[in-house]
Amino acid sequence: MNLYNETCFECSKLVTARYSTSFSTGIKAFDKKFRNPVYGIYGFVRLADEIVDTFHYYDKQQLIRNFRLETFNAIEQRISLNPILNSFQIVVNDYEIAPELIDAFLLSMEMDLDKKTYNTEAYKTYIFGSAEVVGLMCLKVFCGDDEQLYRKLLPNACSLGSAFQKVNFLRDVKADLEERGRTYFPGIDFKNFTEADKHRIEADIKKDFDDGFEGIKRLPHGCRLGVYIAYSYYLQLFKKITSISAIALMQKRVRISDTRKMSIYCTALIKQKLNTI
Repeated sequence: MNLYNETCFECSKLVTARYSTSFSTGIKAFDKKFRNPVYGIYGFVRLADEIVDTFHYYDKQQLIRNFRLETFNAIEQRISLNPILNSFQIVVNDYEIAPELIDAFLLSMEMDLDKKTYNTEAYKTYIFGSAEVVGLMCLKVFCGDDEQLYRKLLPNACSLGSAFQKVNFLRDVKADLEERGRTYFPGIDFKNFTEADKHRIEADIKKDFDDGFEGIKRLPHGCRLGVYIAYSYYLQLFKKITSISAIALMQKRVRISDTRKMSIYCTALIKQKLNTI
């Protein structure tokens, strides 16, 4: 059984590495005890996201329904023959992650199947489920049995997850609109996207980043560096987005080079050693 579970976490680690170099690098900076649980969470999240974003020649509604059922069956039975779900159920059961968080995440994935535009309420619901609860799942891992610390950092974890998601929305706005006919930001006409629209979105994201950073500074030492690296990657991506025009953003997908990522990683290590995070 131990060999099977270890193999399942290796699968989750592989998924993380293949789909996100930013998160994968950040996870490597965690103390060893935090790595597998976070791989387990990310692998689960990535699998669900793949269903709604890329499995175009299959019945996505049926796939996500099956995925929901298989997820909660795995958690209840404490086993799954799907290695990604098996990793996830171990994390959920070991760290007592609330089923409401998982349900909110899956609801957001289901929203992507039929919603093309979002009003303010739906936008907030989607961001909570798709990003904020992922931060809360990770926070449960980081805080362990310290429920008081978890409650204290909960708002900051939500803000950080929200910032990451909104940056993703801006980065992918062209592909979402052209390939999926989907826009997330309420009240914004991306076919007539203005500088004023862009600045309003950016001001909201900056507040989320600021609130999220306050929480990073209070995280346990063994996970602070890893979260800070992910934060730094996304902050740099955000700064690059703010430096270009609304028109340019609608024409290309902004990226951070591998060289710049390495520089961010090294800077974060230095700050950790100097105790300035």
